Amino acid sequence: MKIGLIIYGRLDTLTGGYLYDRQMVAALEERGHRVAVVSLPACHYSGRLALNFQPQKLAALVPDGLDLLLQDELCHPSLIRFNGPRGGRPYPVVTVVHQVMCDEPRAPWQNRLLRRVEKRYLDGVDGFIFNSGNTRKTVWRLTANDRPHVVAPPGGDRLGPRPTTRTVALWGQDSGPLRLFFLGNLIPRKGLLPLIDALAGLPREAWALRVAGRMDMDRAYVRRVRHAIQYWGLTDRVRLLGPRQGPRLVDDLSRAQVLCMPYAYEGFGMATLEAQGFGLPVIGCRAGATLELIDDGTNGYLVNPGDHAAVRRAVTDLHNDRTALAKMSLAARHRFDAHPGWEATMGRLADFLEDLVSP
Repeated sequence: MKIGLIIYGRLDTLTGGYLYDRQMVAALEERGHRVAVVSLPACHYSGRLALNFQPQKLAALVPDGLDLLLQDELCHPSLIRFNGPRGGRPYPVVTVVHQVMCDEPRAPWQNRLLRRVEKRYLDGVDGFIFNSGNTRKTVWRLTANDRPHVVAPPGGDRLGPRPTTRTVALWGQDSGPLRLFFLGNLIPRKGLLPLIDALAGLPREAWALRVAGRMDMDRAYVRRVRHAIQYWGLTDRVRLLGPRQGPRLVDDLSRAQVLCMPYAYEGFGMATLEAQGFGLPVIGCRAGATLELIDDGTNGYLVNPGDHAAVRRAVTDLHNDRTALAKMSLAARHRFDAHPGWEATMGRLADFLEDLVSP
């Protein structure tokens, strides 16, 4: 098949959604399909909407002779007029849904406006690729569920060999401050600011937090994070590492004891899964899809948005009871082992697309 893929910016961008898209492209190309990546300018939301008034410009970017057009759903503000109504196209249009924008935490009036745009886009596509059951459920609240779809969650095995379960059980019992890790870009949706506020209410000797993630996506937010660290006097407790990949990320995960992201709203939670592979229990958010990976009280804790007291209880309990921490570490690793890897999930995705084009 000749396949097009529409994204914003560069395919090698360091986010979970672009990682998913790269894995998808690699899997399709390994099967012998040709994938042409169409890059749209990554600008502010108003600029993305403005591309709807340049349909000929968009059409000129898309190669001729396609059998299938994939679209990263994040590009939805730019593609409503380009897609037009369903039917009458020479090829099916399938959207890859990582996260539903109008379901993210923000002011209700903003989400109402965003919902009108996103719904119109979703109404016009022919099929769906979802990264989680939660994402599928969210989309079905916006549009009709009468079209072909597949749930193909991310794998967590891209980082190579993981520690043995024996090693996991031993390091969970290490003494000293609880070694917390935050793996996510510094943007409001990941919830680093409220996490700092919550941890500031705990004794300093009980915890230390290392933060790995890009700091160039929302510079105003990063300034607020730095100010909060200074304000609470946590410069010796919170360390901002910047983006991490490959061996450096493996080293960070191997040094941590708990992934602590209780305010991150996730369409799937790739950081949660990868952390579980290294035996890290996860303090995660009850909203979004993280709850698909966490069994509350067994391999981590689920926290309601804004519940600082619950975060403090979870950190305190794990700091004070290292035997319980070790058990949770093993449970987290077992949850990871039960999850399919990238090869299996991308194989399911490729099967779906091949069946869609050639039933």
